[in-house]
Amino acid sequence: MTLYLDNAATSWPKPPSVHQAVKRALEEIGASPGRAAHRMAREAERMVEDARRQVADLFHVPDPRRVIFTRNATESINVVLRGWLRPGDRVLMSSLEHNAVARPLRQLETEGVLVERIPLGSHEALDLQWLRERMEPPPRLVVLVHASNVTGELLPVAEAAQICRSSGAPLLLDAAQTAGLQNIDVEAMHLGMLACSGHKALLGPAGVGILYIRSDLAVDPLIRGGTGSRSEELEQPDACPDRFESGTVNLPGIAGLAAGIAFIREKGMDSILAHELHLAALLEAGLGSMPGVQVLKPQHRGTGVVSFRTEELHPADIGFILDEVFDIAVRTGLHCAPLAHRALGSFPGGTVRISPGYASTESDIERMLQAMATIAARRA
Repeated sequence: MTLYLDNAATSWPKPPSVHQAVKRALEEIGASPGRAAHRMAREAERMVEDARRQVADLFHVPDPRRVIFTRNATESINVVLRGWLRPGDRVLMSSLEHNAVARPLRQLETEGVLVERIPLGSHEALDLQWLRERMEPPPRLVVLVHASNVTGELLPVAEAAQICRSSGAPLLLDAAQTAGLQNIDVEAMHLGMLACSGHKALLGPAGVGILYIRSDLAVDPLIRGGTGSRSEELEQPDACPDRFESGTVNLPGIAGLAAGIAFIREKGMDSILAHELHLAALLEAGLGSMPGVQVLKPQHRGTGVVSFRTEELHPADIGFILDEVFDIAVRTGLHCAPLAHRALGSFPGGTVRISPGYASTESDIERMLQAMATIAARRA
């Protein structure tokens, strides 16, 4: 049986309750939410709004209407970057950003937006003093990944958010890796915007993303169209969430997301995080004891992601052997985060990334370590 250790990309297996919620949405509901007055449509709308409230509760969003459903974290990020930044604006981002941030910002650079990278600090993933010094004049936006998808490094978001708040610069947090693992309070953390995926640690299906935008920030929508509200007007509605949710939303995906969040609450988010951090520690210790293996250890671990490389084999070769010989699924390469690999010194080859999930066990980690020990011994 395949040992799946690629949960940082997409969590698997999903809890049975997620499958059941998706099945019910497809088999029993089926209608478009917010598009009709019949009972099936009303039930579909109820399911979406229940999920919206669950997301709001999870992230301590005071008004559930500020929770917007998208396709994924990438779309959520693009909504903010495209809808908030204009030529001449200045934006700061960390040196560990995913291409979901780096690529749209690179395009905006060609259109006149000034992009600056916050360097790594000596003891943090951010040079906070550099950030303080770049706050005058205030940038239009600061973008930070909450935890690196390469190493699991947890950025000092609380400190950075306080710096941003003092200057009046809104902070966009990319929580794709941490939503469902780390406690995120949008008000306590003074976040301007929050973007995340539903298919990673939130345990929902693919095709659902989440976006939160603070009520005082007027972001333009990325897409305009039918919303089921104010249909007599040709202008896009101003009110959230309709302003950003044109077209029919992914009802089965949203239903599954709500079930994933309910599962997390039942099991306890702190308990799930502690379990994944424990497995990461076992991986670090086991891999670190093998000759020729370099583990990219984070200074402040926030997720169960563990990345490593070897002196003898390219990461892609290791991944191929693990898959074909040992039936173990991991991720190799640059993980859509070339900026992070450049900053960490693992560019261009990248790393082998192991990411256990809530369902992973110590036996799974032992199987992974035995496989790597066998590969290392054959290369000796």
